[in-house]
Amino acid sequence: MQQSAEQKIAVYPGSFDPVTNGHLDIIERGLKLFDKLIVTIMFNPSKKSLFTVEERLELLEKSLEKFSNIEIDSFSGLLVDYAAKQKARAILRGMRAISDFEYEFQMALMNRRLNREIQTVFLITGTQWIFTSSSIIKEAARFGGNISSMVPPAVNEKLKKKLSTFY
Repeated sequence: MQQSAEQKIAVYPGSFDPVTNGHLDIIERGLKLFDKLIVTIMFNPSKKSLFTVEERLELLEKSLEKFSNIEIDSFSGLLVDYAAKQKARAILRGMRAISDFEYEFQMALMNRRLNREIQTVFLITGTQWIFTSSSIIKEAARFGGNISSMVPPAVNEKLKKKLSTFY
C-alpha cells in the first residue's frame, strides 16, 4: 500500500480540566488512526475551571511527553474554523456513555453544516473509563478520594496541591 503524501491530522478538543486517563486512552487510540493529533484546550470564558489554560497546557505537555506526533494548543472560537486552519481532516471526540451521544451528535451535525470537509470521528472510551470524567475526578479529589489510577501522575500531584489551598 502506497503512503499518501498528505498527513492525516485530527483535532482532539476538550476542556481537559484536568486531563484524565480516559482522555489519554482516546489520544493513544486516535494516534492509530491519524498521523498527527492536535490536542487543544477549548477556551470558554463562561465556564468555571479549576485550572487556568496555562496550567492545563502544562499538564497536557507533561502527560503526553512520550508522544512525538502530538501538538498541544488552545483556542477560542469555532472548532471547525480552527480545524481548517490547522489543515485537519477530522475532529476526534470520545464518548463514554449514551448520555454523551445527543450533545455530541448535535455538535457533529452543526460542524458538518459549517464545513463539509471536516469529519467528526467518535471513539468509545475504554470500559475502565466509562464513568470517569474530569468533574467526577475533581469532586472525589476535593474530598480526599484516591484518584491516582484515574489521572496521569503530574495531574494527581497538581490536583492535590491545588485543592489543598481551598480547604
